[in-house]
Amino acid sequence: MVRKSFVDPQRVREEIAIAAARLIAEEGLDYASAKRKAARQVVGQVKVAGEWLPDNDQIEEEIREYQSLFQSDTQPAVLRRLREIALDWMKRLASFNPYLTGAVLNGTAGEHSDIHLQVFCDNLKEVAIYLLNANVQYDVSETRHFGGRGDVETLSFLWRGARDEEPVGVHVALYDTDDLRGAVRADARGRAARASTETVQALLAEDDAAPFTN
Repeated sequence: MVRKSFVDPQRVREEIAIAAARLIAEEGLDYASAKRKAARQVVGQVKVAGEWLPDNDQIEEEIREYQSLFQSDTQPAVLRRLREIALDWMKRLASFNPYLTGAVLNGTAGEHSDIHLQVFCDNLKEVAIYLLNANVQYDVSETRHFGGRGDVETLSFLWRGARDEEPVGVHVALYDTDDLRGAVRADARGRAARASTETVQALLAEDDAAPFTN
């Protein structure tokens, strides 16, 4: 464990957050993996107590800073493409109450990011049937329930809008209709954890208007 008498915990958290943000932005690591790897880079192989580690909000802020400094010429276009693909799939899955979540929603998505959707319906098998009928080959895995209640089945596939485009990973987490109750509540910072089709459309409209505003 890091010895508090020699190290400032706030500074350690900042350094780990900065290193983790770079790993996420440049290598596409998930938050947990980036945090572990960043901790090793900052403090070596010694065990770090949880109180010395940054939370995801702090890492997210550092990702925004990193992208602003080093990816400002490319990241906005990448984010827009991912949001457009997400919106396209949300329209396809409209009958299953789709919501967008993750980095594509909060604006920190980069070239290594996947699209994460959540659908809410009474018959979850219908989602798989829809994908099969659309000739989409998917893998089945599990994702942690956003409410911490076990795991939910997730259908994942690669998608490209055109043959010359790089494929994008799309993950569709399957939830029961009852799970939607309370799911759209804002977090402690007033931000929604997921967005409806209408909200994603509004985000894209804001992106279109941004260059013309002062």
